[in-house]
Amino acid sequence: MEVPPFPRPKDLEEAQALQKPLAAKVVVEGSLEGVRRLAALDASHKPGRPLVAVALLYDLEKGPLQVGKAQVPEEELFPYVPGFLSFREAPAYLEALKALPEAPEALLVDGQGIAHPRGLGIASHLGVHLDLPSVGVAKSLLFGRPERPLPREAGSAVRLLAPDGRPVGYAYRSRTGVRPLYVSPGHRVGLEEALALVKGLPTRFRLPEPLRLAHLEALRALRALD
Repeated sequence: MEVPPFPRPKDLEEAQALQKPLAAKVVVEGSLEGVRRLAALDASHKPGRPLVAVALLYDLEKGPLQVGKAQVPEEELFPYVPGFLSFREAPAYLEALKALPEAPEALLVDGQGIAHPRGLGIASHLGVHLDLPSVGVAKSLLFGRPERPLPREAGSAVRLLAPDGRPVGYAYRSRTGVRPLYVSPGHRVGLEEALALVKGLPTRFRLPEPLRLAHLEALRALRALD
């Protein structure tokens, strides 16, 4: 898969300046009907080791197919700052995607889409950068608030609202009693379509299966460095 080079800002001020024009390019509409092959993206890192990124190509009918992996040395990583995750992890994800034998039709990313203070979480950033439909599935809330309490039952979802009242995603309960996931469109996907994709994925545990498998692959690759 061919990917364009990713910008490497020198500091947070430059990173924020890069986010603003890209956020204006995000398209929050579009259907995933007919999409069959996703790339599920997850990364792992611990101090003193490279960051390991995984792109797991997942066929919605057949299941997991191939895995692309990449590493970024710790000294080359952008600092971890909430709201700027894409500058830390996206370069490794792009290398992992390049390692796949074929390009995905859409991205499923461990992180935020438009549920982000500047409307450009890592799923949105990657979606715009690659001009691919993308959906963010985050394990913690970064931006917005649920419009009402989320029921405990599996499949429950309530909208996430920005401070100005705009819907930016959903709090979603994938399994009864587990902690919520936060689903938001990244790029070229509507709000309801993003949620429908995640709801339709096999989910044995808390994470949708493509992201769970990508997460396990990233953990295995990181342990192999020890």
